[in-house]
Amino acid sequence: MPLDRIPHRPSWPIALLSCLMLALAFPALADRGPDLPDYPAEQVAPGLYVIHGPVDYPTPENQGFMNNPAFLVTETGVIVVDPGSSVQTGEMVLRQIRKVTDKPLLAVLNTHVHGDHWLGNQAMLAATPQVPIYGHPEMLKLIAEGAGEEWVQRMMSATEGATEGTVAEGPTLPLEGGETLSIGGLTFKTHYYPHVHSTSDLMFEIPELEVLFLGDNACNGRIVRMDDGSFIGSINALDGVKAAVTASVLIPGHGRTGGWEIVDAYRDYLTGVYDGVAALYESGGSDFEMHPIIAEQLARFKDWPGFEEELGKHVSLAYLEVEADAF
Repeated sequence: MPLDRIPHRPSWPIALLSCLMLALAFPALADRGPDLPDYPAEQVAPGLYVIHGPVDYPTPENQGFMNNPAFLVTETGVIVVDPGSSVQTGEMVLRQIRKVTDKPLLAVLNTHVHGDHWLGNQAMLAATPQVPIYGHPEMLKLIAEGAGEEWVQRMMSATEGATEGTVAEGPTLPLEGGETLSIGGLTFKTHYYPHVHSTSDLMFEIPELEVLFLGDNACNGRIVRMDDGSFIGSINALDGVKAAVTASVLIPGHGRTGGWEIVDAYRDYLTGVYDGVAALYESGGSDFEMHPIIAEQLARFKDWPGFEEELGKHVSLAYLEVEADAF
């Protein structure tokens, strides 16, 4: 065969090297953690369903699923609140929605910046690319500063890669607090207090259903982190929302749905930590010395997941808050 008729073939070593370089630069889209098993969606009010997640910390076994995603089926479509900790969790939420309705996705509401509540946004956007996602401006700011990527890596580490494939897709529409949204024929009142579980917490009230989404400001049978929270701010917020809202169904960020007993119990824990530290602070005790005393005072909470892990940090954080308040 004449040389000019022989098809050109690239050097195989060079072609292979090129493929390897592309693979490193653009990881395969199929590189992702396993699907999350289905968890049941429980109806807690007319058209309102909650998927009560495990109350443990993120682990390889629970694949990082630990919050309470919820969805409302309205006349015209579906609103999702806090779709979970990973793309896999968000996909599981969508599967549960499709067991109930084939109506379109209308909106997503995020309660605060901690990624175990909102990294599932990615799945919502994959299903409905233009879906509006709402959150507090402080949440948008913190994600822009890197909080989203931090949470992606935190979940990856805690689950030994089970959440792989998750991308931080935060909200883009800000809600300052105090707004009233009308979505799908329902009213959503937003409640914001400057420094509660974080600096970005929104609580959502639906007056027609007498429902209040608490976020992580009060949890049921679960003690949560307060690394960027405020004890006094949390106590004041729970008092404020209890005075302002008429609701019979309260949905915590973690733990079972219930009534105002959720707020009362969690307020008791927060007050017990802060007041216990304040009293011992007056006696000149250190936070290290306070820990076992306050643990005994709050023994009623000792069986709540997170108590052993968080109480020591909570005492130290409350100590700093009491110290700051003293000056």
